Amino acid sequence: MPQPVSASPALNETTPPGAAVPLAGAPGEAPVKDKPWLFRTYAGHSTAAASNALYRGNLAKGQTGLSVAFDLPTQTGYDSDHELSRGEVGKVGVPVCHLGDMRALFDQIPLEQMNTSMTINATAPWLLALYVAVAEEQGADLHQLQGTVQNDIIKEYLSRGTYICPPKPSLRLITDVAAWTGQNLPKWNPMNVCSYHLQEAGATPEQELAFALATAVAVLDDLKGKVPEADFPKMVGRISFFVNAGIRFVTELCKMRAFVDLWEEICRERYGITDEKYARFRYGVQVNSLGLTEPQPENNVYRILIEMLAVTLSKKARARAVQLPAWNEALGLPRPWDQQWSLRMQQILAYETDLLEYDDLFDGNPAIERKVAALKQGARDELAQIDAMGGAVAAIEYMKSRLVEANSERIAKIEAKETVVVGVNRWRETEPSPLTTGDGAIMVVDEAAEADQLLRLRAWREARNEAAVTAALAELAEAAASGGNIMPPSIRAAKAGATTGEWGETVRKAFGQYRGPTGVSRFPSNRTEGLEPIREAVQELSARLGRPLKFLVAKPGLDGHSNGAEQIASRARDCGMEITYEGIRLTPSEIVDAAAKKNVHVVGLSILSGSHLPLVEEVLRQMKLAGLGGIPLVVGGIIPEEDALQLEKFGVAAVYTPKDFELNRIMMDLVGLVDEAFETA
Repeated sequence: MPQPVSASPALNETTPPGAAVPLAGAPGEAPVKDKPWLFRTYAGHSTAAASNALYRGNLAKGQTGLSVAFDLPTQTGYDSDHELSRGEVGKVGVPVCHLGDMRALFDQIPLEQMNTSMTINATAPWLLALYVAVAEEQGADLHQLQGTVQNDIIKEYLSRGTYICPPKPSLRLITDVAAWTGQNLPKWNPMNVCSYHLQEAGATPEQELAFALATAVAVLDDLKGKVPEADFPKMVGRISFFVNAGIRFVTELCKMRAFVDLWEEICRERYGITDEKYARFRYGVQVNSLGLTEPQPENNVYRILIEMLAVTLSKKARARAVQLPAWNEALGLPRPWDQQWSLRMQQILAYETDLLEYDDLFDGNPAIERKVAALKQGARDELAQIDAMGGAVAAIEYMKSRLVEANSERIAKIEAKETVVVGVNRWRETEPSPLTTGDGAIMVVDEAAEADQLLRLRAWREARNEAAVTAALAELAEAAASGGNIMPPSIRAAKAGATTGEWGETVRKAFGQYRGPTGVSRFPSNRTEGLEPIREAVQELSARLGRPLKFLVAKPGLDGHSNGAEQIASRARDCGMEITYEGIRLTPSEIVDAAAKKNVHVVGLSILSGSHLPLVEEVLRQMKLAGLGGIPLVVGGIIPEEDALQLEKFGVAAVYTPKDFELNRIMMDLVGLVDEAFETA
């Protein structure tokens, strides 16, 4: 039987970066060396048992903390057997429906010794409740538990899309978790203010700084009324950040130094906190997955290394925890070996180089200081605008539109080759990669995993005490309605055997559901470069059709990564097409109904969660039943070549993957597909 694993007790997120430890040597002569950051890998897939095996394997290889990826149903508060969960179970993370799943996830992993980061937002109170319940079953001292729940709903409205409720009750849930952990889990970080996905959505460095800091301010302002005044500084000290590091190495390094300065400034000037241990900027990082390329994916190894340096070289602004993507994540799910390769990158930097033996390498550098000052001023300007609008919660629509605009500019520069991406828009000639050929080049989730999860979920429901579950959920509903802290009844519901979907449904009934802004304006932008030939083609075809060319862009299932859909919709609008885009999380029937009501000429689906085969097949089936079989359907996403061939067999007219960065070419393809369908109708 595998032995329980443990993390090094010397490594944790409460230790300041730069804390010194003596090296081996004669007494009084030992040099001083900094402790390394936490080594993590963002991981989880298929089932709790499979993910547990992956975690124990990674810890045995020298990983010093866990970073749990949950699947989309778990993130959005649905059980694995919900209609919206079909095809999504275990695809982008591990499904956790109940206490039994959480037990299996951490089997033989002593939580009192672990530092666990859980990337979870809308259902953060629930997943933390399950984690606490398992820790208590293990006999852990809750006061010793270390880790983080991301618990940042605001960025979900802007970039990731796994929100459940409207902004105000969601803010309440964030601060409920924070207040409860302050009393019961004093070493726990109750929130990771997450700017990672802001950069993924196109944020400039100034926007990333400002939007993240505005989120932290909104949370702390709300939290002040929930904790004793004397405890508030400690709670500020428990707020951590989760950031992105892109390929512009110097800018990213300066951005992190700006984060340190601005956070200290906010703590001092807004909250009167001067004690360094509470005002210190603490962050973990995953380097930029947005920049990983599908063409020549082996080049991603260099990108990941350079991006890691941006958050480790500067001692003043060094990350406390680093997790690196695998080189082949633009192709699909990485294998354990791919994750090991990224872990070894961190270990070589920390243990083979002399980085940790020196003071900050950049203090006093005039170029760095100028860039940091410029970033801080740009962030302050954005913060002032957000403050004038009433804070982050009130400014969600404004921030969303700014992200879409910034992303449009980023993509336009890549198309125009103003921004060079090696292997994508320059130097595209390549030798075949031996790393991406043959069976098993990427990991594929076992299709039987979803069926297995559903069977175990059914068995869990049949074996539990229904009366206890009903009573616990009633307590949860009462706390939601009365304003009581959501954590104690959530923990009772977890122990009673309630499921993720039941917790989510209780919250939905209490606070309502929410559909966030899309950030896509109905009005064309001022961009004209390269669009005139497309506009002329659209106008000519619209005249022949007898009405404007209509394009429906849709995101089926639970995938909230809407950046690609937003950019396609925006570019099509700028080219003169009439756009229908209602945002994320639509069922196939809702998409087909919209296509019929809007009388569209072409439908485009964006799916990045790996669930493209079952979702596209169902949309096509329903389109045929509705008499829309003659309308061309195109699909975009992270789609392996063999899956693209299968989609074409289903009847998909065109498949686009991350290598298809030229949006203008896609627009002309759409005109051609509609023209062909019109001619053959």
